[in-house]
Amino acid sequence: MSANGTQAIDRAAQLLALVVQADEPISFTELADETGLARSTTSRLLAALERHHLLERDGNGAYISGPLFALYAARHDPWSQVARLAEPILEKIGAETGETVNLAVPRSHTVVHIAQVNATYVLGARDWLQVPVPPHCSALGKVLYAFGCLELPEGALEQLTSHSLATPAALRSEIATIRRRGYATAREELEIGLDAVAAPVHGRDGNVIAALGVSGPSARLRGQLDDVGRLLIEHGSALSQLLRRRSPKEGPAWG
Repeated sequence: MSANGTQAIDRAAQLLALVVQADEPISFTELADETGLARSTTSRLLAALERHHLLERDGNGAYISGPLFALYAARHDPWSQVARLAEPILEKIGAETGETVNLAVPRSHTVVHIAQVNATYVLGARDWLQVPVPPHCSALGKVLYAFGCLELPEGALEQLTSHSLATPAALRSEIATIRRRGYATAREELEIGLDAVAAPVHGRDGNVIAALGVSGPSARLRGQLDDVGRLLIEHGSALSQLLRRRSPKEGPAWG
């Protein structure tokens, strides 16, 4: 390798290290000033790092570590990295619907919310990240039941409202509908005045590993559940494709 080639690698590595080690997104000007590189050189090297997914830009154009780091780290901490990869998709859904958007995964017999984008409305759904939710009362949980991620319950189901499913038979009947149309709904089943819709996210082997959902006041969502369901199918497919880009050698997570 020529001296110039080695120098380019050193400079690119310097830029990469600055971004990865920074406590917050770092701007183009800050990178050029910190390294002392010409702006043209800085621009060219940053573009190359972006092309190879080592860096990416946030909504303000500042640089952050790229998805390749998240994909690598996912071998050790998969769900936090899935949340990291899913964030732009959740934000897009939030921008299109204005409602609260969640990504959830199964854990034992429960649903765990691992990422959330808040509603743009003053009146929106709460922060669900630390809230335990009975899966049969949740659109996210129903998706995970429908595609075999959670074991179906036996006996009477907890009824949080008069609209909650009461029996495993009622849940199985709804599961058949969910599998046919590709998304689940929950109409005031967790809380009066709260509606939700969710669709599946698939891992690289095609199995469902998570659910993507939107929730909000019934007064706003009730007439839009089918449209939002179809939107979530589309975005769930996009997220599934992103997760499937991992190499088969990267272990069993997400698969």
